[in-house]
Amino acid sequence: MSHDHELLTVAQMTVADRTAIAGGVPGTTLMENAGRAVAEAVRARFHPGTAVVLCGPGNNGGDGFVAARHLQAAGWSVRLGLLGSVDQLQGDAAHHARLWDGPVKALSPELLDGADVAVDALFGAGLSRPLEGAPRAVVAALSARALPTVAVDVPSGITGDHGQVLGEVAVRAACTVTFFRKKPGHLLLPGRDYCGLVVLADIGIPPEVLATACADTDGPATFENQPALFADRWPWRTPGDHKYRFGHALVLGDATATGAGRLACRAALRVGAGLVTAAVPPAALPIYAQDTAALITAPLDDDAALDRLLADPRLNALLLGPGAGVGAATRARAEKLLATGRAVVLDADALTSFAEAPGALAAAVQRAPVPT
Repeated sequence: MSHDHELLTVAQMTVADRTAIAGGVPGTTLMENAGRAVAEAVRARFHPGTAVVLCGPGNNGGDGFVAARHLQAAGWSVRLGLLGSVDQLQGDAAHHARLWDGPVKALSPELLDGADVAVDALFGAGLSRPLEGAPRAVVAALSARALPTVAVDVPSGITGDHGQVLGEVAVRAACTVTFFRKKPGHLLLPGRDYCGLVVLADIGIPPEVLATACADTDGPATFENQPALFADRWPWRTPGDHKYRFGHALVLGDATATGAGRLACRAALRVGAGLVTAAVPPAALPIYAQDTAALITAPLDDDAALDRLLADPRLNALLLGPGAGVGAATRARAEKLLATGRAVVLDADALTSFAEAPGALAAAVQRAPVPT
């Protein structure tokens, strides 16, 4: 089973890199593999033409030198711009810069003239300040020209941990190539939009370094929602199963704003609930009843009716909020549902009813028994 759904912070990814190198994987090899993956992403998505590779002064720039070399070997016309000078590069980036046999130009917007695609290898995920000077000018020009761009690791100007834009400009990439594990900034808005398609490349970091990278949190703290994360716990249907094995959802609806409640009922059925009951004021029963034949309806004209429904322990997933109305009555119902110890979703008006007293909601959640 794939385990690439773990997300690493920038600091954790730094530890992963260092651990891999300490374990015998040369840093130059990791950079070679990363730059090759970037070049492959460019070649897979664009017809051969002129590529401008924009390199920063760190390891991201080193990845850019590798990508430029591989694109040139594949027949592309490559123009490379560097922030700073080659003799200022250090470590693995300096090594790969020496392997590049083309010219190195100063970073400027003019580099973009006549290019078909750009490679953003300016800054990685750890950038902590807004773009300034030549990088800002180049990124602004990229945006103005709408030049298709492949970003290395994270688009320049986006934070890897939070996906926020630092300052006023950031690279908006068609594709972002990252390595070993994604970062939260690849998935959180607005970073998700700036990344475009995210390609996760294997560059030779051994899987076992993940434990070391996350030692401070006893394992990864965040994950990308994908089937590998939950497939082994998903309640797959078997011939001997019955409907109550898959839960009975209770949706508390309203007589005036019925759309959201009916959509919630459909969603519960769609994700596999064994039964779904819509408890609504009597006047709204026909509206809900005609929505789908799979939906059970029950009158809900007062709290006594709700108590009768909750007396059935098989109703084990409860939703309150859509069209419920903002006020003390909705707030009291939310607290009643939480006190059952069942799975509860509070949405819309049920949350707004606690807007002036968020501590009361937090206390109700903390008092709630743990669902079994």
